Amino acid sequence: MHLQPHLTRPGQTGRGRIGRYETGSHQISRRGLLKAAGTAAGAVGVAAALPAAPAAAVGYAHPGLLHTGADLARMAAKVKAGAAPWTAGYARLTANRHAQSGWTANPQATVYRGSGSPQNYTILYNDLHAAYQNGLRFHVGGESAYADTAVAILNAWSAKLTSLAGSADRFLAAGLYGYQAANAAELVRDHAGFELERFQKMLTTVFSPLSESFLVGHNGAVITNYWPNWDLTAMACVLATGIFCDDGARVEQAVEYFKSGAGLGAVRKAIPVVHDDGLAEWLEAGRDQGHALLGVGLMGTFCEMAWNQGIDLYGYDDSRFLKGAQYVAKWSLGGDVTYTANTRAKGAINGWSGSETASGAAGVDPAMTRPIWAMIANHYTKRRGLSAPYLTRIAAKAGPEGGGGDYGPNSGGYDQLGFGTLAFTRDRSTTTAGGSSTGPSPSVASPSPSASGAAGSGAAASGGSAAPSASAAPTGTEAAAAKSGGGLASTGSTDLVAWTAATGLTALAGGLLLLRRRGRTRDGAEGRAE
Repeated sequence: MHLQPHLTRPGQTGRGRIGRYETGSHQISRRGLLKAAGTAAGAVGVAAALPAAPAAAVGYAHPGLLHTGADLARMAAKVKAGAAPWTAGYARLTANRHAQSGWTANPQATVYRGSGSPQNYTILYNDLHAAYQNGLRFHVGGESAYADTAVAILNAWSAKLTSLAGSADRFLAAGLYGYQAANAAELVRDHAGFELERFQKMLTTVFSPLSESFLVGHNGAVITNYWPNWDLTAMACVLATGIFCDDGARVEQAVEYFKSGAGLGAVRKAIPVVHDDGLAEWLEAGRDQGHALLGVGLMGTFCEMAWNQGIDLYGYDDSRFLKGAQYVAKWSLGGDVTYTANTRAKGAINGWSGSETASGAAGVDPAMTRPIWAMIANHYTKRRGLSAPYLTRIAAKAGPEGGGGDYGPNSGGYDQLGFGTLAFTRDRSTTTAGGSSTGPSPSVASPSPSASGAAGSGAAASGGSAAPSASAAPTGTEAAAAKSGGGLASTGSTDLVAWTAATGLTALAGGLLLLRRRGRTRDGAEGRAE
């Protein structure tokens, strides 16, 4: 068992971390582990052939959501040196209309998303992307006007926003925009004038409670009613809020849900079947390409935020996420993938009920893309040194990645923060098998924007072998929505259909959700949805 220390930085208080660690079938309390091993507190063990996740500071490390201080220093140093492909990624950032210091916020007291409400959520996501892009531009380019703009946007919203409303889609608003808000604020949390405590209050009283309640009650629906992305948005919000607010209970809720949650967003349910070729079925591949890409981006975001706090979910369950992401990459590139027909129950508890069956993966448009691949490909091929040929190919094809505003005008183009070519391209780790990662430690304090990073031009967000290995491990709107009476099964897919149509993909009517069938998983996990 590989135990990794979680140490408190000087001057930092140790407020709640993950309460227990899993080693095989045993659970060890963190308090007991610290008592036994002093500062050598344990993290989830990983295979000896893989480098361990970076150590995390108790209470948590900041900046430490999608970007650590070392990540930001690397971006700045690479761009200053004129290195490719970071310069191309930065050019996409500076060209985006949201990344301009003249952006003025338009905060609302109540944000509505979904049918039956005066929808105004586009205002929120545009402002959040502007805050994020200005914050990122500040760290890379060093001009304080961009940080000032980000701070002004975020302060304006925390001073006014009091609620999220609408149909069931309000849960999507809470999840998507909650994790994005936290990431934008993390970039400027120490900047002069930023109202940190007020922003934390907004996250913990407006965004996270809706996401937490969804993970517990699923809006009164049967547990398989909602596709995995609904859970994944909520999980991302709760995790980001927990880290940003130094709240260990929220972090633990999100991490434990990823591992063993009741809903379809838990990793073994979102990725239900592992095949002998090392690829694993992605549940939403039976729905449509746009939603499958969204799910991969959300799970990657979740894993990256956890990794930067010393929690390795990328490698969890024999790198199950890698196998699922490889599957979606191959499929999105136009390749044939194996798909197991499944049926799922849907409806309201003690209300209407029904079922749907999907028998194959949906059609794809190889031209469709979202800015999700650089982060995932770089983790597995550069940090871990694994072969991930489909991730390599699709990341190279998608680069340089842009962000919100570069992928269409509708909400689907704003579901990821993006700019992965700039933010996540990294030099290959020189770690030997079983050694410690040479990647950034989240305990590194945030450097100045001009701080130096690794020298040299590095490599693009590609890498790995040209052919797949035998194993990926180390070697529109539902018709039933109208029956729910209150938007119970509303999927928010109307907007995505418009987005996919704009990119040339004929949207598939309806949406078929899948259940794992008993006995279909290779790892022996029971294949029924709980």
